[in-house]
Amino acid sequence: MKLDLIPPQPPIVAERFVLRPVRRSDAGLLSLYTSDLRVARFTRSIPHPLPPGATEAFIHRAQDPERSEDVWVMDGAEQGLSEVLGVIALDRMERDQSEIGYWVAPAFWNTGIASEAVGALLAANPQKAKTVFAEVFQDNPGSARVLTNAGFEYIGDAEAYSVAREAKVATWTYLKKLD
Repeated sequence: MKLDLIPPQPPIVAERFVLRPVRRSDAGLLSLYTSDLRVARFTRSIPHPLPPGATEAFIHRAQDPERSEDVWVMDGAEQGLSEVLGVIALDRMERDQSEIGYWVAPAFWNTGIASEAVGALLAANPQKAKTVFAEVFQDNPGSARVLTNAGFEYIGDAEAYSVAREAKVATWTYLKKLD
């Protein structure tokens, strides 16, 4: 089934950085950060060790006009921060719903970067979602706090497979209704 072509996602301005589409020039920093086990283990899809070509394949998928997921880089270059602070994405679901996911480079953990990115993306609501879901591993309480501080409500426990851990991991699931 061929999806409708999706227009490029717009840049979204946050206080300390801009959320912008992924560029090929991001490959070096994306590879550096995602090859770090501390990042990979808190995601479902980043393998560890990071195989050759994985970053380039990710960039290709993020730029594909038939993608189901919009991906933004948290770019702090204009504010004197790193050009890549992390990544945030919205995956389109049925019935005006999206799923949000994000990771932040370890050097920027506990600085409010994830909270700022989630807040900016929800405020912009580029997919015009009525409901946004999120899922975090239960051993990542910092990410759960990001969601609850952004107004997400806990809706239950589940589990998801982590490629880096090569195992199913217990998760907390959240949702936020948007106006």
